[in-house]
Amino acid sequence: MRTVGMVAVIVATGVAVAQGPVPSPRSPAATTTLEKASEVPDSQKLERSTQALSVMRDVLRQVLGKVEEARRTKDVVKLNCANEKLTQIKGLLRISEQADVSLQESLTRREVSTSEHEYTKVMIARQKVGQLRSEAEECIGQLAFRTDENLFIEVEEPENLPGGDPTRPPPPDDILVRPPPASPIN
Repeated sequence: MRTVGMVAVIVATGVAVAQGPVPSPRSPAATTTLEKASEVPDSQKLERSTQALSVMRDVLRQVLGKVEEARRTKDVVKLNCANEKLTQIKGLLRISEQADVSLQESLTRREVSTSEHEYTKVMIARQKVGQLRSEAEECIGQLAFRTDENLFIEVEEPENLPGGDPTRPPPPDDILVRPPPASPIN
């Protein structure tokens, strides 16, 4: 729901995030430049939208693999985290597929403002899906150094420690007797 609000705010300005050649889905350094949707030719809008959908589907498959990996390791924290990212990606992909269909229709009818709006939605969703992929990778790797179920620690007790319960000390060896008074009491 929050993503849709972000889309509406950015769409109102008419700015889209577009990229030249589509980077590989695993490439963390995807260079993106901001450009107005009105500056992108219609034929490129369709092409870029199709490429963005393809990249988003690849990311969906990758994150699904992360969820399966977390499920195999039976790590509930990792599974919940990756599942949350997967759910968000599915929602963004669904919105993008609908926007792509609307983009094709609006370009056919030559509705400029609608086509710019739909193109912008797809490009913003593509960028957000890339962020979610990175977050899903962090979900799987972030706790690996904190928990290790196969770790076995053996503790050796030193030999020179006193035994027994420290709250119940043993009675003293010699019972001291009070000496008689030095002067008689009258």
